[in-house]
Amino acid sequence: MAKTVGELMTRDPVLLEPTATVRDAARMMRDRDIGTVLVADKGQLVGVLTDRDIVVRGMAQADDATRMPIMEIASRELTALAPGDSVDKAVKLMRSHALRRFPVVDSGKPVGVITMGDLVMELDPQSALADISSADANR
Repeated sequence: MAKTVGELMTRDPVLLEPTATVRDAARMMRDRDIGTVLVADKGQLVGVLTDRDIVVRGMAQADDATRMPIMEIASRELTALAPGDSVDKAVKLMRSHALRRFPVVDSGKPVGVITMGDLVMELDPQSALADISSADANR
C-alpha cells in the first residue's frame, strides 16, 4: 500500500497561465479528459480551476465567460499537499475542507494532483467508488 501522496498523485499536471481564458481551460480539459487545471505564474501555483468553477463561477455569471481570464474564477485560497505527505494527511484534508482534489507542490511548484478517486482506489479498491473512479470516462 502506498504511504505518500507522491506515490498516488497524477504527475505532470496541466498548468495554465493566469491570463489564459476560460475557453482555453475548457478546451484543455476536454482534450486531456480532465476536470482540473492548475494555474501557475512563473512556475508557482496561484490557483486551481475546475470544470465546476467554469460552469458555476463563469458561465452562470458572465455573458461571455469564454474570454474571461481564468484567474477571475479560479480558487485562490489554496491548500496543497507535498509529495512526501502521508495518505492519511490527504484524507484528513479532504474531509476537513470538503474537497475532492488537491494540488501537490514541491517548493511552491505544482508537481501533481491527488484526488479522492486516487485515495479510494488505494484504500478501498473493492468499493463501488473505486469501480467508478477506475472506469473509462463517458464520451
